[in-house]
Amino acid sequence: MANENILVVDDEAAIRLAMRVALKREGMRVTEAPDGKEAIELLGDQKFSLVILDVMMENVGGYEVLRHMRSNDDMTPVLMLSGKSDEADQMMGLDFGADSYLTKPFHTALLIQNVKALIRRTQVYAHVDTTKLKCGHFSVDTVKMECLKDGEPLDFTGRETSLFRFLMEHPGEVFTKEQLYRQIWDDSGAVVDENTVTVYVKRIRSKIEKDPKNPVYLKTVRGVGYRFDQTEM
Repeated sequence: MANENILVVDDEAAIRLAMRVALKREGMRVTEAPDGKEAIELLGDQKFSLVILDVMMENVGGYEVLRHMRSNDDMTPVLMLSGKSDEADQMMGLDFGADSYLTKPFHTALLIQNVKALIRRTQVYAHVDTTKLKCGHFSVDTVKMECLKDGEPLDFTGRETSLFRFLMEHPGEVFTKEQLYRQIWDDSGAVVDENTVTVYVKRIRSKIEKDPKNPVYLKTVRGVGYRFDQTEM
């Protein structure tokens, strides 16, 4: 994995420097933006393999950049950075279409593992040849990377699609949060962020369940993890 073009957006020069050094050490190209306004301009001129996007910036913040990207059908993977660890804050970013979330301060090794995992998964799905996966009321168009319920599209982000597709491929099987994180976020031994899995499960339930607090499809197996049931019981 080398020569990927990464856009780093952060208003702190020291943080941009640390990320630039770490990413270039991995053979990646780095383009920097000190604020959201410049980031939007760069996104209009260039194609990037990944965007690392700080949440809190003056003038144009990270959420505004993310909304701009997704509203313009720019599905470039986005790794959000924030000093906040609150779950509601993370859900906001994921709801806007972020693919992953990293809380400051972080070790650059963890950053690199997240970056590689996001790029690797994007490359894998870009070469998928199969057409459609069906399971009960649900289906996944693996060419368009679109999830549907009873033929109607579900408003999933890229990472939600990846997680839901994995669960659909293994109906009735129980997976721990660690197993899901390793499978969907990183398979190279990164530190497991179980809260991220919890947030994504909540987002998926809000889109597939009639009553997300009493799920019939994506169920919690107490003390173990999660299980996908393809039909209502």
